[in-house]
Amino acid sequence: MTITPIELKARLDKGENVRVIDVREADEWAIARLPQADLIPLSHFQQLAMPQLDPDETIVLYCHHGMRSARAQGYLKGQGYKNVLNLTGGIDAWALQIDPMMKRY
Repeated sequence: MTITPIELKARLDKGENVRVIDVREADEWAIARLPQADLIPLSHFQQLAMPQLDPDETIVLYCHHGMRSARAQGYLKGQGYKNVLNLTGGIDAWALQIDPMMKRY
């Protein structure tokens, strides 16, 4: 399942309980990130995700364009997580559609 930047912004604006996870690397995180996000890089995802993420919460994953977050989503789904969404187009789409002041790379 996916979620668009517009849909995610609406959920966040409503104050919905959504856990936002950035799966990019720390150097990318330093360039631009969603303020609500926590960083769990894909390179360490299998070791770090399980202790930090609750299988019952709604989780939105994002990366630069959506490919790495799709891999992380597949991993979590395989571990029994049901409410895992991938941000369509990643942070680049967020910058284009929601926050044009966000630095792009």
